[in-house]
Amino acid sequence: MSNEVSGSEENSTSLVEEVKIELSDIDNSDLTEHTARFDALHGKLQEALNSIDGL
Repeated sequence: MSNEVSGSEENSTSLVEEVKIELSDIDNSDLTEHTARFDALHGKLQEALNSIDGL
């Protein structure tokens, strides 16, 4: 069981790091790209939240 929790925490951490990197990339991108990139990131975060509903 502890391995499952550890793996879950590891996935959470990597997702958080990915999101932070993506937000930084968005900040440095052209303003015209922001909407599409924020929408894609929002979808990724929604997917992650939906996956924890079953825990």
